[in-house]
Amino acid sequence: MLQSSIVKGALVAAGLAFCGASFAQKGTPMDLGKREYDSNCASCHGADGKGNGPANEFLKRSAADLTTLAKRNGGVFPVARVYQTIEGAGAAHGSREMPIWGRDYQVKAAEYYMDVPYDAEAYVRTRILALVDYLNRLQAK
Repeated sequence: MLQSSIVKGALVAAGLAFCGASFAQKGTPMDLGKREYDSNCASCHGADGKGNGPANEFLKRSAADLTTLAKRNGGVFPVARVYQTIEGAGAAHGSREMPIWGRDYQVKAAEYYMDVPYDAEAYVRTRILALVDYLNRLQAK
């Protein structure tokens, strides 16, 4: 129980550190979490996160409404569960329609950095935490 609280606290702190602030690019604010969502999630979950994306009709099960995650969890956004679902830990041998983004991000990092030393785990964690932060901001009030 305590370890779970520590993990959740660490994820929240890291999320705030990595994605809480807007990043400026040529004077235009950039939201890494929104960018990740738009690139990887909106096609199934919809631009508004309600599970109504254009690819949803091709899925065996409808994509989840991501705006009600906190509501379905007693009013608390389930940071650790959302992180694990996105990362895909433990799903390598099971079947699931949702891509395992942790592995996908590792491949993207390797392609991007090639021969330059980098921390693959930090790259993956940053992307996922940015996405978790964005999903937290999408929650229905």
